[in-house]
Amino acid sequence: MNKSGLFLNYQIWVYTTLLFLLSGSVSAQVIKDKVAELDGVDVIEHLGEFIPLDLEFVDDNGQIVKLDTYFDGEQPVLLMLGYYECPMLCNLVFNGMVNSVKQIELLPGKDYKMVSVSINHREDYKLAAAKKANYLTALDIPSAKEGWSFLTGDSVQIKKLADAVGFKYRYDDNIKQYAHAAVIYLLSPKGKISRYLYGVEYKQNDLRFGLLEASDGKIGNTIDRILLYCYHYDPDAKGYVVFAGNVMRLGGAITLILLAGLIGILFYRERRKKQKNSTVAVY
Repeated sequence: MNKSGLFLNYQIWVYTTLLFLLSGSVSAQVIKDKVAELDGVDVIEHLGEFIPLDLEFVDDNGQIVKLDTYFDGEQPVLLMLGYYECPMLCNLVFNGMVNSVKQIELLPGKDYKMVSVSINHREDYKLAAAKKANYLTALDIPSAKEGWSFLTGDSVQIKKLADAVGFKYRYDDNIKQYAHAAVIYLLSPKGKISRYLYGVEYKQNDLRFGLLEASDGKIGNTIDRILLYCYHYDPDAKGYVVFAGNVMRLGGAITLILLAGLIGILFYRERRKKQKNSTVAVY
């Protein structure tokens, strides 16, 4: 790759990242600009919609699989679209995912699945397998071997999936690279789009709460669900923030429970005292 190509790809990444940080829009996280390199690059959120699970791809073992293979009705799915020979942005997204996954207690392959799909129909399963091996080493979580799949496919299947999640990308013939946004998707166990996480770094709480939310309470423990009750996703902040109203309600409920417990203990002690006095008087 020539230097001009690398520089142009760097520009694309910088412009895209800046637009993510500056945008306040929920429906389109990439603001269209006059920058020619970003023409056709966008993310249109389809929250609450289902992706087509009958689409066929080739997994990193060279086997033809349907997307429904990864949606068992029990575990949520972390989906990422990019391509394996991407010289910069995709690597940053992959690295950001790995760093965040390593920081949360939920485990890929045990609590949720991870699926990476190449948008480049020229890439094959051998390249996908090599990419998987590299990132499994970096992740160093044994369950991820079965829990993280790297897929390739033809242009028709790729486009249908990209359109379903609102991922708009463009191929630049001049530099032979794809211009695309930095985003990952959290989907329910049945394939419903639950959350979009943007950028190349993902906060621990954003990924953790996003997965809990996408699972509809099927993963995580009681404390996780209580914490999720106290947080909500703020589109403007592009992350999970404390929801004061729920915190107050939860605090009130806990106070009532503690008060009821205290009254119960006092009542029990008073009753025992009366029974003891009654026994002494009879004697």
